Amino acid sequence: MLNKLYIALIHYPVLGRDGRIVSSAVTNLDVHDIARTARTYGIKGYYIVTNLPAQREIVEKVLEFWTRGFGKDYNPSRREALSVVKVEEYLEEVIEDIARAEGERPLIFFTSAKKRSEALSFEKASDLVKNERRPILILFGTSWGLPNEILQMSDYVIEPVRAKSDYNHLSVRAAAAIIIDRLVGEETTIRRDDS
Repeated sequence: MLNKLYIALIHYPVLGRDGRIVSSAVTNLDVHDIARTARTYGIKGYYIVTNLPAQREIVEKVLEFWTRGFGKDYNPSRREALSVVKVEEYLEEVIEDIARAEGERPLIFFTSAKKRSEALSFEKASDLVKNERRPILILFGTSWGLPNEILQMSDYVIEPVRAKSDYNHLSVRAAAAIIIDRLVGEETTIRRDDS
């Protein structure tokens, strides 16, 4: 159900260009733009996952400014969008936080630009999102994507955006917006304070 839909932007563990596990840098645009998409589509929570203390501190300062500092009154719509953002060190902490809030572990949806034979179509994934009673967590990877260890933790894989294109290298902000729109569409969403 849409009032139990969460997303996470993973900065660790992710794949580097050479296929090794790395930590990627958090970007201000990803924090703001994905939060705006999340709020527009009624996503209950948007997690930014980074194992780097300095990166978490930067995100916390951005959130502080826009949700509790000067930015709160300067731009109320930005405050509202960023109010759905949480920062965690590891994906396991995200799963635990959702399980605590919802009373059960979320189903985990893995996203990737790579074609995979076991991937759900957007139509089937959308049906699950709209009809599943359990919470759902959609994972988005940075850098060169999510590693196999996260794939193994996931319950479902969603087909890539533009899988048939000869160029498939969208920004994570664009991919997240497209995927969320394909899964949620124009469904009526329940505001977080109404759930």
